[in-house]
Amino acid sequence: MLEASRKLMDYVEGSRAAVAFTGAGISTECGIPDFRSKDSAWARHPPMPLGEFLASEHNRAEAWRRKFAMDDVYRGARPGKAHRAIARLVAENRMLGVVTQNIDGLHLASGVPAEKIAELHGNGGYAVCLSCERRHELDQVRASFEATSTAPRCACGGIVKSATVSFGQSMPAAAMALARSLVQRCDLMIVAGSSLVVFPAAGFPLLAVRNGARLAIVNREPTPLDDAADLVLRGDIGEIFGPLA
Repeated sequence: MLEASRKLMDYVEGSRAAVAFTGAGISTECGIPDFRSKDSAWARHPPMPLGEFLASEHNRAEAWRRKFAMDDVYRGARPGKAHRAIARLVAENRMLGVVTQNIDGLHLASGVPAEKIAELHGNGGYAVCLSCERRHELDQVRASFEATSTAPRCACGGIVKSATVSFGQSMPAAAMALARSLVQRCDLMIVAGSSLVVFPAAGFPLLAVRNGARLAIVNREPTPLDDAADLVLRGDIGEIFGPLA
C-alpha cells in the first residue's frame, strides 16, 4: 500500500489543480457499506423512487420510516483516512474541491468547506420542502413523524422530503454547475471509491480526461474508465490515502 500511496502522491505533487471525485467506496471504512454490498442496510431499507414517494401519504410515511432506520444504522459514522487526506489537500490548496456521489456529509465533516463540495446526489443530513424549498432539520422532522406517524408537511403545505436525489428526480442544478466548474479547471482528477457506472455523475471523470486532465482511479474493483486512466490503484482506499492525511 505504501508504494501505491507514493504513486498517488507523485501525481498530486505534479498537479496544480487537482479535484477529487468520490463514491461509496470512500466511506466503507467509516462503517457505511456501499449500495451493492452484500447484506447492506440499503437492501433492507431501499430508497423510494420519487414517483412512488409522491403517489400517496402512505408511501411517504414508509419512505421516512426507511430513512430514519438507515440513519440509526449509520449514526456513528465519522470521516475516514481518505476523507481526511482530501480535506488536507483542499486546505493546502493542492486540491480545488470535491465532486461526490455520496449523501453522507462526511466530506463536510472532515473540514472541506461547503462551497468546495459538489454533492451530486444531495445530502441525507436535512430535508427540504418540494414546493418552497425551505430547509427542515431532521431532528424536528423525526420528532413530528414519531409523534404522528404521518409524513411531514411544510408550513406552506408542501411535501417535505429528504434532501437526497431520488430515482426519477432531477440532479441539483447548483451542484452540477459547481462540478462542471471544478472539472473544467482541474489538471488532475482523482477518483476514489466509485464504480463509475451511475450517470450522469460518472460522466465527470471522462469530461476531465477530454479536457486534458490526468486521471487517477483508486478503487477495489475495476471500473469502465480504467483504460482511460493514467494511474489505476487497487486496494483499500483508506490505506492508500492514509499517508496523505
